[in-house]
Amino acid sequence: MRTILVVGGGYAGFYTAWKLEKKLRRDEARVVVVDPRPYMTYQPFLPEVLAGSVEARHAAVSQRRHLRKTTLISGSVVNVDHAHKTATIQPADGPEFALAYDIIAVTAGAVTRQLGVPGIAETAIGMKHVEEAVAIRDRMLTNFDRASTLPPGPQRRKLLTVTFVGGGFSGVEGFGELLSLATALTKLYPELSGDDVHFHLVEARDRILPEVTDKPGEWVVRSLEKRGAHVHLNAQLVSARDGHVVLSDGEEFDSDLIVWTVGNAVNPMVRNHTDLPIDARGMLVVRADLRVGTDEEPVPDAWGAGDDAAVPDLAAGRPGVATVPNAQHAVRQGKLLARNIVASLRGREPKQYLHHSLGTVATLGLGRGIFQYKGIVIKGLPAWLMHRGYHVLAVPSWERKARVLAVWLTAAVFGRDIVSLASVQDPRRAFVTGGEPAAVEHARSA
Repeated sequence: MRTILVVGGGYAGFYTAWKLEKKLRRDEARVVVVDPRPYMTYQPFLPEVLAGSVEARHAAVSQRRHLRKTTLISGSVVNVDHAHKTATIQPADGPEFALAYDIIAVTAGAVTRQLGVPGIAETAIGMKHVEEAVAIRDRMLTNFDRASTLPPGPQRRKLLTVTFVGGGFSGVEGFGELLSLATALTKLYPELSGDDVHFHLVEARDRILPEVTDKPGEWVVRSLEKRGAHVHLNAQLVSARDGHVVLSDGEEFDSDLIVWTVGNAVNPMVRNHTDLPIDARGMLVVRADLRVGTDEEPVPDAWGAGDDAAVPDLAAGRPGVATVPNAQHAVRQGKLLARNIVASLRGREPKQYLHHSLGTVATLGLGRGIFQYKGIVIKGLPAWLMHRGYHVLAVPSWERKARVLAVWLTAAVFGRDIVSLASVQDPRRAFVTGGEPAAVEHARSA
């Protein structure tokens, strides 16, 4: 029986395996998915995880719950030798081992791009995974508690200063949702006021949200600034050592919470550790039917999709344009990839990937959003409702849809939960210290 190896269990990989399970005949092939995480992250929900509008676990779709016919390996593919159809696996525990396969689907996904800014690696938090979203939320909630006991001054100001670097969709959505939560929190802390909270959005270009046109993008900037945010356009982060933010436009301030959302980079495994063809950016060369290679030189039994594959965008109507790395494309590519692999196994021709955009929709905080489809622009509450409606339909499985809807309905009645669980990042502290306050424990150890 043939082995189909799916590298990565993100959007494209999860949907590829999920649809293969449904389409493959018994004993036609076995599917193996290798991923270091036991879940697929539904990334459009991460901004709402920041704000507490979606539970963290509900933004994570369990692989074992939904991929019951698939062999799941907890680990990473560290090398692909397609000439010999062998992948090297680094499991979560234990030594590396070789895995032979007959067909490979590379859906490893992108990684957070780092630009080597001093201090970022030590202080910033990304926003690509559930644990990062939880850490951002807990940090801000904890900072409100800490700041409420301090007098006005530099220390309190730093605790209540939030900086997002990157004005793309994930950055703007996360920024808007966290700003909405911070505004709500000030009503629950009589010791603090809205003037104590400072939100900075830093973008190197002259506009944010490149997926929408100029005027809607300008409206988003005005909307954020009316809510008290500072939007820095044409500005780059120069340094963030010890939380001291220095911008290229000369502005400086201290920020205890820095979120890095400047975009994606190609997965290092695809870029450096495979004999499959890649382009100048390090992305997998893929044909429109998702086969690896070119029309003139296809690579047998190799397929690719998702954020690390340069899939030709046939909807663009001009050569050399690849699909944008987003959820809309990754989900649809994963579904088509499964159908095409099955078609090739049965001697049929695979179909080409063609998807016309359904429009762009973004949340900007509770009750606020923006939607654009060509020349149609919808703002405010209607766009926010469209955002929620679209994503509750798009998140895989009825089980997840029901859980998310239940949280939204509960929040509509009782409000958002504002409990910080930052202490889970150091779960043994209470046990080790025996309940002694941190200052007392530090004095004893000294």
